[in-house]
Amino acid sequence: MNAFNRLILLILALLLLVVPVALLLITYGVIPADVINQYTGYRDAVHALADASASNVTTGGRTAIAIVGALVALIALLLLLRELTLGRRVSRSTVMDATPGRETVITANAVKTLAESAAREVGAQSPSVWLTSDKESYVVSTGIQVPRSDNYTELAARARENIRRVLGDPGDPAPERELP
Repeated sequence: MNAFNRLILLILALLLLVVPVALLLITYGVIPADVINQYTGYRDAVHALADASASNVTTGGRTAIAIVGALVALIALLLLLRELTLGRRVSRSTVMDATPGRETVITANAVKTLAESAAREVGAQSPSVWLTSDKESYVVSTGIQVPRSDNYTELAARARENIRRVLGDPGDPAPERELP
């Protein structure tokens, strides 16, 4: 979803959540009705609804209205929580090679372990890896600690290159190494 769609959905979800909650708070006397009316002018809307509806609503009708209101509030809350994700979305696995007969799938934990090991291999201390999913691939973010005696920019560059080498495209040929 692009940012504009998320913004519209977030505003809609907030409205669908705030309106029923405010009406419930007014109904149970938690917030004085005059205060809410001063900021929103909700009484005009309530009077318009009262004029349009029957003056005597049965108990069953009230129950149905309450259930519908609760469902609308629940849907709004779910939409809001979906847009305000706590953490990053990561798929559990991704396809590395989809060639028939050579299908290769790698899990998110395997990618994290490979990246941490690649960073440790060049001398980084306590590497931490975060993954996010981007279409059919992972975006790898790594944090490392550098010993005081080392050059941190050089170690960071070596760690980045080693992680790229280890997590490189499986279709790429392996880099040739000279034997001593």
